[in-house]
Amino acid sequence: MLRGLDPLLTPELLHALASAGHGDRVVIVDANFPAAATARRLVRAPGVAATAMLEAVLSVLPVDDFEPDPVAVMQVVGDPSATPEAVRDFTSILQRHGLAAPARLGRHDFYRSAAEAFVIVQTGERRLYGNVLLTKGVVHP
Repeated sequence: MLRGLDPLLTPELLHALASAGHGDRVVIVDANFPAAATARRLVRAPGVAATAMLEAVLSVLPVDDFEPDPVAVMQVVGDPSATPEAVRDFTSILQRHGLAAPARLGRHDFYRSAAEAFVIVQTGERRLYGNVLLTKGVVHP
């Protein structure tokens, strides 16, 4: 155990987050996401809510402040203006961390972005659209 770290940040996940560089993407996905077929690196967190994982990751990961949309979620298929419960919760968490509301990507655009991500963290989130993409920023001196 280490002090000051969220217990959801496992050694495997901490290694992935620390190894990622500026501009690399970290994607937190729900239990329905095709993570095993999509991920270059996959960290599993069964039984963990995606919102709890987002809080944990944001406690150590700087989010890019150079690009306009460093955070994105998946649009609802057939109703792109809808905001699922999980996305509302993500947005609240992002705001608490001083970040803007997430951009919205179509399903297949989100899948393509996830396939290029440095790491995918698959949670046990059962709510639909419990997927969020983060672009890693830098730690300023």
